[in-house]
Amino acid sequence: MKKISTSLLFLFCFALFAQKDYPKGVFAPPMDIPIILAGTFGELRSNHFHSGVDIKTQQREGIPINSIGDGTITRIKVSLWGYGKVLYIAHPNGYTSVYGHLQKFSPSIEEYIKKIQYDKKSFEVEVFPDYGELKVSKGELIAYSGNTGGSAGPHLHFEIRSSISEKPTNPLLYGMDVADATNPILEKLFVYPLTDQSHVNGNYSRTQVNFKRQSDGSFLADDVTALGDIGIGFVGFDRLDMAANKNGVYSVELSVNGKVYSLYDFESFSFGETRYINTLIDYGYYGRNRQRIQKSFKSPGNNLSIYKELFNDGKIKVNEGLSYNAKLLIKDFAGNKLVMNIPVTGKKNLLGNKKETITTDNYITAKRPNNFDLDGAKVYFPANTFYEDFYIDLKKGKDTVTIHTNTVPAHRNFTITFDVSKYSKEEQKQLFIARLDSKLQPSHANTYKRGNEFTTRTRNLGTYTLAKDTIAPTIRTKNFKEKQWLNNYKYLSVQIADDLSGVDTYKATLNGEWILMEYEPKRNTLTYNFDDKIADQTQCVLKVTVTDNVGNENTLTTSFYRK
Repeated sequence: MKKISTSLLFLFCFALFAQKDYPKGVFAPPMDIPIILAGTFGELRSNHFHSGVDIKTQQREGIPINSIGDGTITRIKVSLWGYGKVLYIAHPNGYTSVYGHLQKFSPSIEEYIKKIQYDKKSFEVEVFPDYGELKVSKGELIAYSGNTGGSAGPHLHFEIRSSISEKPTNPLLYGMDVADATNPILEKLFVYPLTDQSHVNGNYSRTQVNFKRQSDGSFLADDVTALGDIGIGFVGFDRLDMAANKNGVYSVELSVNGKVYSLYDFESFSFGETRYINTLIDYGYYGRNRQRIQKSFKSPGNNLSIYKELFNDGKIKVNEGLSYNAKLLIKDFAGNKLVMNIPVTGKKNLLGNKKETITTDNYITAKRPNNFDLDGAKVYFPANTFYEDFYIDLKKGKDTVTIHTNTVPAHRNFTITFDVSKYSKEEQKQLFIARLDSKLQPSHANTYKRGNEFTTRTRNLGTYTLAKDTIAPTIRTKNFKEKQWLNNYKYLSVQIADDLSGVDTYKATLNGEWILMEYEPKRNTLTYNFDDKIADQTQCVLKVTVTDNVGNENTLTTSFYRK
């Protein structure tokens, strides 16, 4: 009989323990402080849904993080962006808990991961310990809260996932105690005509509708006159107790004359579908106004699995002479709700000219690959890069091209290729592709160089150019001076920066031996902890070399004393 591997047996056991109802009262809180949320599950973020909850850490780092249950650590990752320092713990009941943006790990885990970092001579590492190699108990210290990775402030990013499918689920489903007695808040209401023949209040385009609070606490929108297929959208948020953050709502339901047309919630979703958030919001409005209108209807290309009920894709078919009562019901996880009644009358208004369709010389057929030549550059869109067909605006320029505006979302990466044959080989070394922001400031785009062609892969429309970086990164000591005695210092810190293409790699040695310096790009600092005990000589020579993304290099050599 063939021996069954430990990993297969492990997955089999997970399958046995998989359950439809979420276990409540099984997991402990990850911290011994009141759970106050700065971010909720499913919250609308840039190109993705928030896959966990953000727990406030009293605006500071270093709060102890405990395992929510017995389990084994299955993944440890240290990265500059994303979750920064993060731990994954598999629990016997088929769930995995995730703890992100950590300052540091517990002493035993820190020792484990540091050995790997020194073996690989790399700050950024990702390891998958064997099952059972790093066991933890419920309530055991595993790490300390921090602000690493893409975090914008100290907090704990916390998730609970299925260990089999890796789908994240709302952590509040497991009985996490979070105070919330506040109803969701609606800021704006919109009605959309969804076909060329549809109109709303005399308009052929998205129309904002005013509303007022009623004596019973519900809201009533101004009368809407419309004809044809229409849809409802809103700008709103939820606010939990003891926090001023504008959080995402849990569920949205649209009913018409008592019949549910659409109902979706944020119980769970898969990482593979999260970018479809750009079909749930009005992306064009977001690109121009930096505010997300959340739709209650389903747009073309929307493959989200969050819908519990759906009739006619949530679109309301309005016929002349008939009246409709549309009701928008928005809830948070605690069940607090906002009710918006929207009276709609089917009536043909006296209209001006229909909205003019803006056309260009180039048209995108979403389901087919599209290739365009922009003289000194080419752009290639694979099939299904976009959700819908549209006229794309392409502008040529000297070493600069504009690919529409960031008002249309791209679901897949497309490529931009520049011809650099007019530049010498020496000049080419200092060139890179940059994306220009609204103030025409360049930011480095990963540039693949092959012969006389430079290519970047991106999902952001906008303006791209060839930029030149001739200046090496800067390096300076931060918390000590040359030949200073550092007997009572716990760490030493160096500040690095690059003015254009950005830092690519760095290396540090102490007395000729490689040392681990933790890079925090948000603060442009490299930090070495003296606990590593490599500074074993009275006079220590520190050498730091930093290279930017086009190969410009700078080296700092300095010394200090320590007993």
